[in-house]
Amino acid sequence: MSGDAGLWCDRLVRGLAQHEFDLYALSRSRQQEDAGWVPLPPQVGRVRTAPLWTAEGDAVPYGRRARRRFTECYGELVAAVCAGSDAVFDASSRAASPHLADRFGNALYGLAELARDQGGLVGALRSDTAVRTLERACRAPGALRTAREARVPDLLTVAAHLERALRPLSLDWYGDDGLGAADLCHATAGGPAALTGLLARHFCEVPLLVTEYGVQLRSHYLALGPDAAAPAVRALLAAFHGLLAAEVYRRAAILTPGNAHARRWQERCGAERARIRTVHPGMEASRFAEVGESPDHADPDTLVWVGRVEPAKDLVSLLHAFAEIRKEEPRARLRIVGAPAGPEGEAYLGHCRVLAAQLFPDEAEGVHAVGDNPVSFEEIGDPEAPTLPDAYADSAVVVLSSLVEGFPITLVEAMFCGRATVSTDVGAVVEAIGGTGLVVPPRNPRALAEACVALLRDPERRERLGAAARARALELFTVEQNIAAFHCIYLEIVSHCPVRRVVLDAAGEPLPFATPPEAHVPGRWTGPTAPALPRGVPRWAAGGPVRATPLATPEGAR
Repeated sequence: MSGDAGLWCDRLVRGLAQHEFDLYALSRSRQQEDAGWVPLPPQVGRVRTAPLWTAEGDAVPYGRRARRRFTECYGELVAAVCAGSDAVFDASSRAASPHLADRFGNALYGLAELARDQGGLVGALRSDTAVRTLERACRAPGALRTAREARVPDLLTVAAHLERALRPLSLDWYGDDGLGAADLCHATAGGPAALTGLLARHFCEVPLLVTEYGVQLRSHYLALGPDAAAPAVRALLAAFHGLLAAEVYRRAAILTPGNAHARRWQERCGAERARIRTVHPGMEASRFAEVGESPDHADPDTLVWVGRVEPAKDLVSLLHAFAEIRKEEPRARLRIVGAPAGPEGEAYLGHCRVLAAQLFPDEAEGVHAVGDNPVSFEEIGDPEAPTLPDAYADSAVVVLSSLVEGFPITLVEAMFCGRATVSTDVGAVVEAIGGTGLVVPPRNPRALAEACVALLRDPERRERLGAAARARALELFTVEQNIAAFHCIYLEIVSHCPVRRVVLDAAGEPLPFATPPEAHVPGRWTGPTAPALPRGVPRWAAGGPVRATPLATPEGAR
């Protein structure tokens, strides 16, 4: 797994050394497959991977009866999608319609059972039968207007997307030698990444824990904008992902959003509040300790922005705001520290460089370097910012100008460093800073400039806000609090969901009373002096570790 989610998962597994883990990972690209493996801690028993970026050679020919069964199940699934293409959620509670949810869920598990019996679904999902079934559902009397407008290219696009999203149904992970042997499944994302956990619950009654630090349904909505696909495609895929999210949320034993912003999304998709536990991401505070304990070393005239360079970060507004700041504070400097995110980010970075040269024409020469120029563009590893803590060290104020944000990792890093912040009111920003920084509306350069000038002119206020921010981050956002929270959640789940599989002794004979009820009652029989359990008895039944199975996101487990 890559990115922030991969780092969190690695820290969680390493921090919960008292538990046993099996890792099941879904990779998204060949590049992730070629990236190699990371060293694993001893509590990881095995790793199984499945590439979602290819399904060549997995087509299984179906007989007449299997084809009829596929048509029935797939027809029910796409009929639910078409019926909900304009209104997946009802207007009052925003929860998925119970009728649609049941119809979708039953069809989904019917396809999973067919895949288990026949050896896979790839060939059937790619067949002309699948496209014709989708077309009939779109043209059926119960389908809503947007679905009826779908044309042949739209149908082919939707069918191809459904085939990719449903590939986890064809995996051979769901027996007693796989996910069925786990005490719980921990999905590190919702949406298609949680399908494997749903099937483990369906086939083997393994409880499912779903963690979402970025809501997959929201990410889908943002990625599939008006310029990305036709209206019918957007509506049908939104309906599919909405129904899938609702199914994941209502089947999970516990949901752990990373912030209140993600929690509100889950509740609007029908998740019960009683099963939601907000667990903030855990971050390594020690790497920022030296900077956080030395706030006096900051340059009092320097603003710093840190992050991935992409349009959603709205550096254009930041540059316009900085032009206003320079009118009030001529000594101010702006450091933009971050690498571009893909080709789009490269183009956006070039646009920002050109804009900086236009806004500061008298100082445009060498605008890429750090020196007398008011704006610098840097990356971590450059001489001016060799490490991430160094990027924050010289800053008087850390700025976030995003239009869209999930949990603001860079703000929390700035808080660990004891820096005052100015940020836009998006995502979970207000929840993260909790009154320890200034917040302004997005797309408002004037408000952003005024807030920055106010802090640049008031060093005592900067110091107070920075100290409060550091104290808040150390209390709420450390790795230690994250690990402790999940340890308690693991034990809570298994205490309510005892293992139902047959336990065998060393000779292979059943042990019907291997997990007695009193094993869940605190006492001497659950302490360290408890007798050794026979082979196959779940260790948590005697106060030992839970065997958890993290299910990686589609970013993979690399």
